[in-house]
Amino acid sequence: MKNYLTDVEGIKVGHFHDLDMGKGVSVIICEDGATPGVDVRGSAPGTRETDLMQSEKLVDRVHAIVLSGGSAYGLDASSGVMRFLEENNIGFQTPFALVPVVSQAVIYDLNSLDPGKRPNGQMGYDAAKNANIDQIQRGCVGAGLGATCSKTMGWDKAIKSGLGSNSVRHGDLVVSALVVVNALGDIYEAETQLTGPYDRETKTLFNSLDVLKSTNIGFTNTNTTIGVIATNAKLTKPMANKLAQIGHNAYAKAIRPVHTMSDGDTIFALGTNKLECENFDLLLALAVETMEKAIVDAVKSANSMHGYLAYKDIK
Repeated sequence: MKNYLTDVEGIKVGHFHDLDMGKGVSVIICEDGATPGVDVRGSAPGTRETDLMQSEKLVDRVHAIVLSGGSAYGLDASSGVMRFLEENNIGFQTPFALVPVVSQAVIYDLNSLDPGKRPNGQMGYDAAKNANIDQIQRGCVGAGLGATCSKTMGWDKAIKSGLGSNSVRHGDLVVSALVVVNALGDIYEAETQLTGPYDRETKTLFNSLDVLKSTNIGFTNTNTTIGVIATNAKLTKPMANKLAQIGHNAYAKAIRPVHTMSDGDTIFALGTNKLECENFDLLLALAVETMEKAIVDAVKSANSMHGYLAYKDIK
């Protein structure tokens, strides 16, 4: 176990980012296809091909999930992922062409260095090309490069975040999560506050819930936590959608406040169908556990950059 999404058989992960741009792309590839689910709880999402994951829709397999920066502009990254998958004969064979099914969610990180430069199709292609089963990169990589959190008192007091991952195993059952934490709120490990708006001059760590109670600050839709929960268990689409829904319990435990009008919080679920699911409630419980740990991993693995301090430099 690498404590990474690649612990799930049938999953590859690849990253690509541009340090001068301050943004990047992360791609999760399921070459044989995986049973998909999704749940969008935030009120300012940026997504692609999520409707097809509804239980009553025809498509029952996806071949890739893309997480990227660039806000809505970053949705262009999926075009490059589709090109890579087609070149490698991955997708559904239709009467006239091979069609990969690629879904995506984005974070708002246009504040990171040059707002006019965003992830594009070539970056998506390069991230897909980098995908492998041994991937373990975390922190300020891929879609996590431009991520920040704890923004209730403005950008100047925000904390650098990134990409985190974690896995849990019960017998042969593996459940894993990968997440990009770009939240408006603060990050908690159990009841310990890890991040909050931070005043560098006074070295004071604030609490975003207290900020909300004491001010009338207006927030903008410049946040979002996006992630993937994957398992080797056999899932139906209704089960996968329930898995994505339950994953938000971890968001609620580790991010406070969460699912605000200024967040686009989204979770994808993937079942690679290698193992019979004997206890679905257990799988759901493990999903919450691993996603909560992945969120904590995202902030603990991040490094200070782009003018933002990271957890490791304020603790």
